[in-house]
Amino acid sequence: MITRGSEWRRWEPHIHAPGTILNNQFGGGDPWGVYLSKLETLTPKIKAIAVTDYYVTETYEQLVEHKANGRLPDVELVFPNIEVRLDVAARSGFVNLHLLVSPESPDHLAQVSRILSRLQFRAFDDCFDCSRSELIRLGRRADPTLLDDPSALAHGATQFKVNFDQLRTVYSNSDWAKNNVLVAVAGGAGDGTSGVRQAADATVRQEIEKFAHVIFASSAAQREFWLGERGVSVDQLRDRYDGCKPCLHGSDAHDQSSTGQPVEDRFSWVKGALTFDALRQACIDPAGRAYVGAEPPRSALPSQAISEVAITGASWASTPHVPLNPGLVAVIGARGSGKTALADIMAAGCDAITPTAWKTDENISPSFLVRANALIGDAKATLTWGGGAVTTRALDGRDANDPWAFPRTRYLSQQFVEELCSSRGASEGLVREIERVIFEAHAHEERDGAANFEQLRERRTLRSQQARQREAEAIAAMSERIAEELEKEALVTTLDKQVVQKRGLIAGYNTDLAKLVVKGTEVQAARHATLSLAAQAVTAQIQAFATQRRVFLAMQDEVRSLRATKAPEMLREAQARHIGSGLNAKQWDDFLLIYKGNVDTALADHIKWADQQISSLTGAPPAPGDPNTSLIADATDLSTVQLSTIKAEMKRLEQFISADQVRERFASSASPSHALSISMLGAAKRKSTSSIVEKPDPSKAGVR
Repeated sequence: MITRGSEWRRWEPHIHAPGTILNNQFGGGDPWGVYLSKLETLTPKIKAIAVTDYYVTETYEQLVEHKANGRLPDVELVFPNIEVRLDVAARSGFVNLHLLVSPESPDHLAQVSRILSRLQFRAFDDCFDCSRSELIRLGRRADPTLLDDPSALAHGATQFKVNFDQLRTVYSNSDWAKNNVLVAVAGGAGDGTSGVRQAADATVRQEIEKFAHVIFASSAAQREFWLGERGVSVDQLRDRYDGCKPCLHGSDAHDQSSTGQPVEDRFSWVKGALTFDALRQACIDPAGRAYVGAEPPRSALPSQAISEVAITGASWASTPHVPLNPGLVAVIGARGSGKTALADIMAAGCDAITPTAWKTDENISPSFLVRANALIGDAKATLTWGGGAVTTRALDGRDANDPWAFPRTRYLSQQFVEELCSSRGASEGLVREIERVIFEAHAHEERDGAANFEQLRERRTLRSQQARQREAEAIAAMSERIAEELEKEALVTTLDKQVVQKRGLIAGYNTDLAKLVVKGTEVQAARHATLSLAAQAVTAQIQAFATQRRVFLAMQDEVRSLRATKAPEMLREAQARHIGSGLNAKQWDDFLLIYKGNVDTALADHIKWADQQISSLTGAPPAPGDPNTSLIADATDLSTVQLSTIKAEMKRLEQFISADQVRERFASSASPSHALSISMLGAAKRKSTSSIVEKPDPSKAGVR
């Protein structure tokens, strides 16, 4: 059982030992003593060794015997690595294949010997099996001068070549081999598949690499390729080579100096228990369980990982000390074995249980510690962190959520996960968790200084929200103007009908007036009517200028209001919307809305001009004169005569036609509405007061 969980440990998957068949340079004397002492003093310490030899397992058996006698106390796993040479040529020899044999089967040596004996090499019109005796026979047949067995065995091993198709067939036909043997192939160019570069051998190379479970290679490029990170994708690896493959590397030592010392400290690291099954797991998860380098990959910062949980004052804790490793992903145990309790205990030690959970009724609380509060007693949890820090918390929550404490982990209880995964739809908890994950997925420098998802979302969408608000306000204003125009258009038909009716009334009134003129004063009455129309026209012009004057006065009021209240308020609102701008008061003054031109002078000039126009049209009343003498010559263009002169002339004529008496007599006999209409006589012929006379001044004023 793994008490601490899967950890990275150094493996030596390819190392020869004294007595290896080929290239044995371990020296004389006591080579095994020197060899074992060298292995025992290596740093980092080797925890698993694959003893390698060509076609046979004698050196593996010897090392197992030495370990049984007390040597290599740190090594917990020893297994055979049988190296064979295929009949496929590489750059400087032949492709080497390795059979990594699980030692867990009690008869693994007999079984692997049986498998090897099925491999045959044909030479000298004979057939030789892959066994020690047959290799010796092949060596002597190739060189009859070799009389001793070791020399003949070594020479036979150099001559024996394994046919790849035959090896693959033997392996595929053996259930024992498929369950207990992993195949590794060298990935280098000298004696590995990278040296198979002939176009005609490309398919053979791919088939060999597809057959292998492990690639013996130490370069980062090879590792990235076999993980689907360089050149080919994971799907392509799965299609061509039956998936990704772990890369491992050994010292391939043939002498004492290189024993356990691969070039550039390219050590092999395997994550898992010190069992052969860890190698199988590395074949399933090459990226997460196999690595080549001076140090294993770090899964977490030591100061942020819990290395041990200690429970004190708890007689009910059968395992009060629980070691943990930085890469722990799961705690496995039977129902009721305490998995949830352990998770809650760690969460309490990390101040990760919320105040709400501590205060919830024990019958409904999601926390195991709250539900078991009556049985907790004075138990405490002490967490030892990888960086050396130690924290202790009471398991009944009495010292939880200290003002100076903060959650050091993110605790998702089983109940919380069940709530997130419920079929009732996206709950607030699920939404908050999604937002938290999204926020933490952003690098610190990409968070715009935000402390949480809400702040980040607000800062990222602020411009869009403000633009949307401005567009909404513009649309609302435009809609209001459109509604006003539609209302005005609806009134056009009604106003047109009223114009027709008023014209008819005016025509009738004119006919009636003609009948009321005193006999002998027809000429004076006609002249009076003409003057009346001219007076109305001039009055309309004066009213237009008066309207413009009132508008100019209102614009002066608006200018004063904008400067005094509106512009400063708009500036304050802008400062509130963009509080993070960092601008000082002087810099903000540049954003105060002001008029582009000198509107004060412009408006004063406009008012003065309107007054002049009104005065010019009105004129001064003429001095009293002979009532029988006309003030305006008959040939004079009345549009050029001032209003006061026209009115004086009309008053002179009224003395002859007794107009006042006519109006009084007619008004007494007419209805009120008719009397009102008489006073409006000629009004329909005036110009609209909305027709503004433009001042002939080219200067304009605007707002920016």
